[in-house]
Formats: sequence, C-alpha cells, structure tokens
Amino acid sequence: MRLLLYVTSFIAITLVSFTGMQQKQKIVFFGDSITQAGVSPTGYITVLGNLIAQKGLKDQYELIGAGIGGNKVYDLYLRMEDDVLAKNPTTVVIWIGVNDVWHKKSGTGTDAPKFEQFYNAIIKKLQAKNIKVILCTPATIGEKTDFSNEQDGDLNKYANIVRDVAAKNNCPLVDLRKTFLAYNLANNPENKEKGILTADGVHLNDKGNSLVAEEMLKVLVK
Repeated sequence: MRLLLYVTSFIAITLVSFTGMQQKQKIVFFGDSITQAGVSPTGYITVLGNLIAQKGLKDQYELIGAGIGGNKVYDLYLRMEDDVLAKNPTTVVIWIGVNDVWHKKSGTGTDAPKFEQFYNAIIKKLQAKNIKVILCTPATIGEKTDFSNEQDGDLNKYANIVRDVAAKNNCPLVDLRKTFLAYNLANNPENKEKGILTADGVHLNDKGNSLVAEEMLKVLVK
C-alpha cells in the first residue's frame, strides 16, 4: 500500500512538473530598430514583461528581443536560423515593414511582391518547426492624421499585405497600423507629424511603447 502511495505521489509530482514545463512560453520578438529598442528600460518588450509580471505570470513567459536596426523583411529571413530558431522559441512575434517602405526614398526599400514572398517564406519555416507565429502591421512613418504623411499610401498597402499574409497562414494579428491611426485621431488634434506615439515619426516614445505592449498582451496572454 505504501509503495502504491509512493508511486502515485511520484507520478503526480512528475505530471505537475511536466505541466509547468509545458506552460513556459519562450517568445522571440523579431524585427528592426523598433524591436531592438524594445529591450531598453522603457521599451515595449520590457513594458510587456512588467505587464505579464503584474498578472502573476512572470514564471510562465520568457521574452527575447531579436531586433536589428535597419532590417527589412529579407534581413529577417537571412538571420532567422541564428537569431530565432537557435533559441527554440514557442512563439515568434514578427514586426517588420517600416524600413521596407521608408527606405524606398533612398532606393533601398522592398517592392511589394518581394515583401510578401519573403514574409511567407519566414512564416512557413517557423511553422514547420511548430512555432506559433504572430504578425504585426507596420505602425507609422509620420503621425499626421489626414493621410498627408509622405509614405502613408505605401505604408497602408504593406499593412494590408501583412493582414492578408496573416489570414492566409492562420496567424494571429496585432494590427498596430490600425491602433496607431485610431490613437492619433483621438489624441493628435494639431495633426503633428511626431511626438504623440513616436519621437521622430517612426521610433516609439514611452507612450508608444506602452500602447504596443498593451496590444501585444491581448494576443499573447489569454
């Protein structure tokens, strides 16, 4: 009888331990300079970690930044093995597209068909490893609310590509383009180009980091 109780207790403890291990989520945030800055003390990844901790779930999540300034979608594809797959994540959050549009001004952007092709290739490779993939639309290149920012048209086009890619690949979407536009319409009555959610029209200020963290929390923590 004692042996049976011992064996039963051992199995129960083992199952609890195994379940705890299974619940641990390792999330890699894959992107450009916005994500590179996300691990700073006020960056969106840090803020997200604090929000998770406030929910008492700190031990269930490991957040890893994998952002490099200037990156476009094909840069992500080329460094995916070392910077993402080697970390064995359970989830990857992809936030890319601003530089693919922004850098068109200097002739080094990414045309739309190539952007979609590389994006799909990244997703397929991650999903083949049973990694959950979450996509984010590019948020802003200028915060004016009347669509007079120079690259609004292209940015909206690329945001639509990300939305379509997410739907076709069954990926959850964090629609930051939509969120940023809505926030600016409500909080930018003077139609400023920057200073509401960004420091320069692209890179996040503290409020922008907080908003991104809150939006990601909705998708990452159910």
